[in-house]
Amino acid sequence: MSFKVDTGLVSSGAIQSIDSYQLVIAGGGPAALSAAIYAARYGIKHVVLESWKPGGQAALTAEIENYPGFSSIAGSDLTSAMKKQATEAGALFRMETVESTTEENGKILVKTDSSEYTADFLIIATGAAPATLGVPGEERYYGRGVSFCATCDAPFFKNKKAIVVGGGDSAVKEALHLTHVVSELGLVHRRDKLRAEPYLARKLVEHDKVTTYWNSHLAEVVGDDQGVTGVILDTPEGRKHIDTDGVFLYVGTVPATEPFVSLVELDKNSAVLTRNIVGTSNPRVFAAGDVTNNGFRQVVTAVSEGARASAAVFELLEKEE
Repeated sequence: MSFKVDTGLVSSGAIQSIDSYQLVIAGGGPAALSAAIYAARYGIKHVVLESWKPGGQAALTAEIENYPGFSSIAGSDLTSAMKKQATEAGALFRMETVESTTEENGKILVKTDSSEYTADFLIIATGAAPATLGVPGEERYYGRGVSFCATCDAPFFKNKKAIVVGGGDSAVKEALHLTHVVSELGLVHRRDKLRAEPYLARKLVEHDKVTTYWNSHLAEVVGDDQGVTGVILDTPEGRKHIDTDGVFLYVGTVPATEPFVSLVELDKNSAVLTRNIVGTSNPRVFAAGDVTNNGFRQVVTAVSEGARASAAVFELLEKEE
């Protein structure tokens, strides 16, 4: 995937001169990409600050089967097309990590790992990172059998055994991806029914490679010097040791809101509290995608919110002229 970087401000370690924009978009996933497309089309002077792989978490999804216009498409292909469209429309992307934000004299000041920006408005679209369980062995074996990304790590488990922990859309989609690679797959869910889209849930549960562990919890990841060798589950029948070579965790996400805590109001889960879908407690700050407390977390809703956010910025800029 091609990636355009403006080298004028990127990373010598020292902060360069402050650039001024009408809008800063923080993030690189579908919400940010959609916001960038619309900001470019509206002629808003803006910059997109993406600190990670272009496309965010969506780019790591093996197959997306519920995005309008595609019966199935790889997440990386979909987000790559979005990025290309945004770039062609005139969006400016810089690979920098937002570290802090403040408001001074009616302007938003954004500090990154290499630059400073001022903007009239900010769109927070930084998404969310995978949550952890904090069970014994989880941290020790991370990268040696414990993973949060089946799309990334599935090839390491070809013809091996794996366990997926979770019951939402992400867990089920990634588990289905693993069925093409592993010899056996266990699915551990704390309830007796999956929360994922029924069609995908049924497809997974009925797969001949899959064994389900209902009403069960991951208690420990066990292994040796080479990596994971098994898991210990708390099940209705008591504790069980299950042999496995890999453990894939999909137990929720943590919104990436740390740089914005002094700028907008957050809920108890650290997600941005929204008003009228994309508004926040700060009239100069909007939010879109998985970083918000909006309940339905899908690519299609993220791109909708990104578009709404840029449209709201455009309307306010028009009023201020």
